[in-house]
Parts: sequence; C-alpha cells; structure tokens
Amino acid sequence: MTRPRVLIVGLGDTGILTGIGLARFADVTGITAKPGLVSGQELGMRLARPQEWMRDHRIAYDRFRGLDRMRIVHGSAVAIDTSARTVRVHHPDGSTDDEPYELLVIATGVTNGFWRHPTVQSDAEVDADLAAAHQRVADAGTVAVIGGGAAAMSCAAQVSERWPAKDVHLYFPGERALPEHHSRVWRRIEARLTGLGVTLHPGHRAIPPPGDEARQLTSGPVGWSTGQPPTAADVVVWAIGRVRPNTAWVPPDILDDRGFVRVLPTLRVEGHDDIFAVGDVAATDRLRTSARNQGHKLLVRNIRSAMAGSPLRAYRPPRRRWGSVLGVQHDGLLVFAPNGRGFRFPRWTIGSLQRYIVRRGIYGGVRTAPKRSGSGERTASSA
Repeated sequence: MTRPRVLIVGLGDTGILTGIGLARFADVTGITAKPGLVSGQELGMRLARPQEWMRDHRIAYDRFRGLDRMRIVHGSAVAIDTSARTVRVHHPDGSTDDEPYELLVIATGVTNGFWRHPTVQSDAEVDADLAAAHQRVADAGTVAVIGGGAAAMSCAAQVSERWPAKDVHLYFPGERALPEHHSRVWRRIEARLTGLGVTLHPGHRAIPPPGDEARQLTSGPVGWSTGQPPTAADVVVWAIGRVRPNTAWVPPDILDDRGFVRVLPTLRVEGHDDIFAVGDVAATDRLRTSARNQGHKLLVRNIRSAMAGSPLRAYRPPRRRWGSVLGVQHDGLLVFAPNGRGFRFPRWTIGSLQRYIVRRGIYGGVRTAPKRSGSGERTASSA
C-alpha cells in the first residue's frame, strides 16, 4: 500500500493523537492555529495554578516524538475545495496557501468560554491570555462560577483550594450538578466542594450576557431566569457549556443544523468518502464523546481499513461521562468510572502517571525541552 497524503485540520488533544497514529503509515500534515498544544482540559487548574497546568497541558509540538514525521503548518483553515481536495490556509503573516490532501481529518473542536477558541496565536499571545485570566481571579474577593458541568466544578474547587480566603459561589440550574455523570459522582463532588468552603446554589439558571461576553471573564451582576435576585461578584466565570463548533470554513452540506460535522458511525463524513471527523466537532452522539473515548484510535484504524478496502468499524458512545472532574488537588487525583465509583491517585503518584501513562503510554514519548524553529512551520526532529 502506498502512503496516503493525510491532512489534519486542528491539533488539539484529539488531533495530536490522531496524527501520532496516522504518521506511522501516511504522509501527514497538520494545520493548527496555536504554536503548540494548548489543551482545553483542566480549566480550574489553568486559572488557579497556571504554571502547574502548563507543565502537562501546554506542550510544544516538536516535543512529541510521535509527530517527528509530521509536517505542521501554523495558520487557520478558511475554506475547503472538496473537488480539488485542497484546504486553503491563512498564515499569521497574511499570506494564504492551498494544502492538498487525499484524506482529510476535521478535528477543529469547539469554541467554549474564554479558554477554547480558534484564534491564531503566538507563544507570547498564549502567555498573555493565561496570565491575564489568572491575575483577574487572583485579584478578586468574590468569585461566581456559573455552570453545572465538570469545567464549572473544577473552577470552583481549584480556586477555593488555591485561595481559601476567597468567597467562591457555584450556581447551577438543576437540583444537582453533573447531570451527565452517575449520581454517585455528584454526591462525592458535592461533599468535596462543601468541604472546601464553596457555597452551592442549585436551581439557578443564569441569563447569559449579550453577544460574546459569556466567552470572557466578567463581573456581576448576574441575572437569573429562575426568579432569584441578581448576584454581584468581582469575577464571573461562565462555564455554561455554550459551545460553538469551529466550522466556519467547512461547506454547509457537511454540517448539521447546529454547525457540527455530520458523520456516520464510522467517523466518515456523510457523502464524502475522503473526509473524516473526530472530537468535539464531530456529531457522533448528543454529547459528541469521541474526543474523550478513544475516538482517535478508531479513526486511525478506519482510515487504514478504508485504504485497504476493508470494512470500517462503528463508534459506540458511552452512556455516561466519566474520568476526572476536579483535576489534581493537594491530596491527589480523583477519577470516576462510568458506574460512578471513584478511585484516588495519591499526590505523590501524579508525576509518575504523567510521565509513564500519559507522556509515554498515550502520546508515545514527550521530550523534556522544546526545539523551536523561526518560521511559522515546524517539523520536529528526532531525538
């Protein structure tokens, strides 16, 4: 079999893992708006302890050994020509190029709050974003976290643990938070938050501010559609799950009515045998779970099967969300199984977990120091 030319648009967590898997048998090019991995995971740690967060969640692409054979282009995809099999890329210097493909993988993810967006950035601009958000929260006396998902839980817990004197409030619309998790998970998290001094406010459905203000850190007051009086706070963190797919560059016939990429269970795009999608941008199921449940492994296998003319396998989404909710805290990392049972990794084991399980096992090796080139395009060298 000849090595196919594969183009991956989007190099977040899922795009990187897909590239590592495909680079073994394909000529892979990745298009990315960021100068390296800037993960959307662990929002609470990103706000409260950004230096620790960067150690594991902000990694230059040339540190990933599995990307050594992959060509990486810094820029933003602006259009697809499905007939010519090219993607037009706008570069930071204002120039444009057409990148050809035989197979295309759409892994551009979603925009969510202030921490996940497709803006083309330099390292300095990423640094400024991280520092500004951290300082805004550090200077606040009262912090209101809005949302009932894992990102909101993580924010409330991490901020309260990092600054015990702060007045931290968590507002969510239902009787319980984490509605997509097993009920056991919420019971454990509720006890943890209360123990950290977080004030819980169930039954509060916020009225989001106009325009894109909910995609920023704001200050009060916050209004409630559930009838409570407005709430004042020095800083408001909007973690309400109002995601927007990063698909403005994708033809409308590929998208569903919300802008997500329509895929078959095999992760192949409907009506386009040479295009696949994976991660938060792919409409696999209601929660678009292929980003967190080995979707990249299935995609790599299915691309190989497609090239060989073999049958493709279907993605099977989990019934419930699982994994870490609060992130690493002073006493370790609490991870939940789909049945709601939790297991805590002691704090002293976290370094080994990151080194051996994540960096070696999942990513296939991560170098300790980045090697940067002066151009907008990077090709990692071998160790």
